[in-house]
Amino acid sequence: MTTTANPRSEIGVAPSDELTTRVRGEIVTAEHPDFDAARQIYNAMVDRRPALIVRCRDVADIIAAVEHARSHDLPLAVRGGGHSAAGYSMIDDALVIDLSAINHVVVEPDRSRVQVGGGALWADVDHATSTFGMVVPSGVISTTGVAGLTLGGGTGHLTRALGLTCDSLLSVDLVTADGELIRASETERPELFWALRGGGGNFGVAVNFEFRLHPVGDVLGGPIFYDAGAARELLEHYRDVLAAAPEPLGAFFGFSQAPPLPMIPTEHHERPICFIAACWPGHADKGRDVLRPLLEHPAIIGDGLASMPMADLNAATDALAPHGLRNYWKGHFIPDLTPELIDVHATLGPTVPTPLSTVHLYPLGGAAGSIEPSQTAFNHRDAQFSTIIASLWDDPAEDDAAIGWVRDYWDALQTCEPTGGYVNFLAGDEGDAGVRTSYRDNYDRLAAIKLAYDPHNVFCHNANIIPAGHH
Repeated sequence: MTTTANPRSEIGVAPSDELTTRVRGEIVTAEHPDFDAARQIYNAMVDRRPALIVRCRDVADIIAAVEHARSHDLPLAVRGGGHSAAGYSMIDDALVIDLSAINHVVVEPDRSRVQVGGGALWADVDHATSTFGMVVPSGVISTTGVAGLTLGGGTGHLTRALGLTCDSLLSVDLVTADGELIRASETERPELFWALRGGGGNFGVAVNFEFRLHPVGDVLGGPIFYDAGAARELLEHYRDVLAAAPEPLGAFFGFSQAPPLPMIPTEHHERPICFIAACWPGHADKGRDVLRPLLEHPAIIGDGLASMPMADLNAATDALAPHGLRNYWKGHFIPDLTPELIDVHATLGPTVPTPLSTVHLYPLGGAAGSIEPSQTAFNHRDAQFSTIIASLWDDPAEDDAAIGWVRDYWDALQTCEPTGGYVNFLAGDEGDAGVRTSYRDNYDRLAAIKLAYDPHNVFCHNANIIPAGHH
């Protein structure tokens, strides 16, 4: 072991004197006592052994790590929140840039702006901005990383009300494959900024995000639970209610096994149910009026609606998607809930195989649908829903059954007007064709931007966009 006097703690076998003298953060190799903990990410199926993990503390560390990976021909992966179900943030024999310590959140309430570090989680942002009664529209799990969600587009409770997460993005500070720190915004490198709003982690290491803040105080939010036997009628009813509802209403439909909550009758516990997770960003009485058609449906078995800060709603289901379980996901955009799609969901949704496995249908439209598909790299502005089929389980002996359920469900959906999947929901086994389908008409433009900023495809451990002219 070698002990240094700077903020790096003990490291095992230093990859090079040059790197250890340039990096202030901790460098973790296989000989380090924290190696096994450092290589763990959200999905327990991902059991990879990188050559070294650089726990970066600042931009200088990131630049040094990128240059070291390039000069030593090491594969490069980037860990932001570590929430990638496909496991992109941890790669065998690679140099992993760990951004966990770069998690600053600086709120500028007078300007309705917030600066957020590339390693921050949405819980960090919600904690800081809720004090001022402001939000950035994010997802539905607060332990998700800011970087991954934003760069992929970002759908969640406030999508209809305020748009995608990337629609509130004002600028990104990025370390490129050449080790250069640059900024992208509407006025600085606008073509790159276009690509960063949905194009994923293909273009560099995102160090800092600047977001526009929106005034949102308490919301009426929470789940409404239904008997799964009425799934087909419920889906038709949900589709029609949502189409007629005011745009600010967020309400995603789902299937799961019923958790043992007091508002759910005990005879339904651990049995398949349907639910609608609602979010009304306004006065609670008005929200209940808007939700009345869903609350009065005869198949209802209980609800957990309450007025709460948006930060609390974002964290309400964190326990249902904990770190350390085995995960396998696939996603699918749909233009509408057709009778054929409803039949698939009504048949397969109630077959959720494990207590935490789930299906979600996230509504788009509203503010997110008011932007033309060509205005950002996120292309599916014309879709009405984004579906995720997610298996979560603990026992490796259940791998085949849990993965098979997702694949069978996804295959069944593919027979009903497939339009590609949300890149943040891809499993990583869809190949180049799956990524191209996800970006549709925007792919060629993204490939040209990739060629300009990462011609050698250094940042390839993601839903990868291949540089134009490379095959």
